[in-house]
Amino acid sequence: MIETSLYQTALRYLGVKEIPGAKHHPWIQWAFSLTKFPEPWTDEDAWCSAAMNAWCYDLGLPRSGSAAAISWLEVGQEIRLDQAVIGEDIIVFAHHVGIYAGPMNEKFIKVLGGNQSNQVCVSPYEIGLIRGVRRLA
Repeated sequence: MIETSLYQTALRYLGVKEIPGAKHHPWIQWAFSLTKFPEPWTDEDAWCSAAMNAWCYDLGLPRSGSAAAISWLEVGQEIRLDQAVIGEDIIVFAHHVGIYAGPMNEKFIKVLGGNQSNQVCVSPYEIGLIRGVRRLA
């Protein structure tokens, strides 16, 4: 069995993005299938939690089973931001969830996630908006 980190798994999808128009990215649709989100699954719907469910599914980690980002506050163990391990722990915002990718400055952290500028990428997020930090394994 090949073991890998949550971060390494998500990095394999770096650049996966929404398809403009009537078509939808098949991986995003598959990720939605792992949640209770009703069909039809489109890449216009918020898909950050679906992506997190897919990456956790790949690794056999606990999943929320929901397309709602806030649902991740019920998964794993709560930790403080200063305890977060880059690439292993997740950051939960009111309407977003992603993988902790490290500090930027006193106001921002980096987050690797899906549906960030309509794609999988690393983006800055404001620390003051964090609702929780979770350790899944």
